[in-house]
Amino acid sequence: MRTVVFDLDGTLADTSADLIAAANACFRGIGAGDLLDPAHDASIAFRGGRAMLALGLERLGRPGDGGWVDRHYPVLLDAYEAAIDTHTVLYPGAMEAVAALAGSGFRVAICTNKPERLARLLLARLGVLDAFGAVVGADTLPVRKPDPEPLREAVRRAGGAPARALLVGDTETDRETSRAAGVPSVLVTFGPAGKAVAALAPEALIGDFAELPGVVERLLGPA
Repeated sequence: MRTVVFDLDGTLADTSADLIAAANACFRGIGAGDLLDPAHDASIAFRGGRAMLALGLERLGRPGDGGWVDRHYPVLLDAYEAAIDTHTVLYPGAMEAVAALAGSGFRVAICTNKPERLARLLLARLGVLDAFGAVVGADTLPVRKPDPEPLREAVRRAGGAPARALLVGDTETDRETSRAAGVPSVLVTFGPAGKAVAALAPEALIGDFAELPGVVERLLGPA
């Protein structure tokens, strides 16, 4: 079976404002106020919680304080869980594309660097968890993207063959994951990086989810 695997943050859903709010809760806790701006720092949000905390420390003049980041990362996760879907929205056409692929016989799954429990919680809150045959997160396996094994595991759990899959994502991490797994990548251009993701040389780019089913059939053939 051919499988289409989706990244979550920045690909299926714009989660940046809720992620940044969780990071800012950490900074307020130490009396620093809101150090990240949801309008300008969305791209760092999609690089993960530790990246957001590290950027805030740089703005405080404390770069490289990995110990502080490690101590406050669980605080960030708690704050994020408490308000995980306050501002998050699915990108237009995302679930229509997922439904079209599933209806054509493709398996669909998620491979994200968000902790699996939080990924499942968010998908459930958005009402779309049951649309996916598998969800693999950052902590599902001992390794995470860009290691290829989480991608392969997502495909296997969805009932597909790892060699007959592709990854839809939005970052260099997704591109490197697909390359390591030896499968095509499709990168979206509607995230914070925009068309700059073309420099990562994916097998395809899409600016609208309506393009995805046709791109998938071109890269993988019919299901």
